Amino acid sequence: MKKNTKTDPLSRLSSREREVLKLVVEGRTSKEIAALIGVKPSSIHTYRSRIMAKLEIDDIASLVRLAIRHGLVGP
Repeated sequence: MKKNTKTDPLSRLSSREREVLKLVVEGRTSKEIAALIGVKPSSIHTYRSRIMAKLEIDDIASLVRLAIRHGLVGP
């Protein structure tokens, strides 16, 4: 059963994007995230841009609030 993207905007993201989002909101740097998941730091910048575009969010603070509100990370 597909999740409603209006009630769960995180369902718009791929599993990798959700993983990157979680690490971003935990405060990890692009370099740290890249090392953890085995990609280049430039790929993390691309993931972050795609995530923000898909979620229609313009800043990291709003991204953190959304992730907390939808249970991706704790407050």
